[in-house]
Amino acid sequence: MPQKHQDTKSHQKFFKLVPKELEIIGKKIVDAAYTVHKDLGPGLLEKVYEICFCHELTKRGLQHKRQLDIPIVYDGLTFEEGLRLDVLVEDKIICELKALEIVNPVWEAQILSHLKLTDKRLGFLINFNVTNIGHGIKRFVL
Repeated sequence: MPQKHQDTKSHQKFFKLVPKELEIIGKKIVDAAYTVHKDLGPGLLEKVYEICFCHELTKRGLQHKRQLDIPIVYDGLTFEEGLRLDVLVEDKIICELKALEIVNPVWEAQILSHLKLTDKRLGFLINFNVTNIGHGIKRFVL
């Protein structure tokens, strides 16, 4: 006899969908990354991609902050020199930009930690040093 699948409603209490507003912003972020990569290609410095990426975000009507320092609260103390986010979009979505040939698995842990510590739900890890930018964009949801 086939096994019954668990009721999907029981899984909904563990997984909350990303709000539609964040999904719309996320699509604009991905589009901005595609545009920059299409125009510049791989092989440049991360700072160049960051400047151009932020310009594309502005063209899409998105507010953003670059190289944003985020304090860390630990053991009841606040440390001002905690985190530095590459780009924070609309004060809601973290974008960590890379321009490196070899992918380091610690980047994924880094963005997940950044999401957790900032209480954000959505983040993107974007590596511009790839021949196909579709392979260079990873989406993270908490």
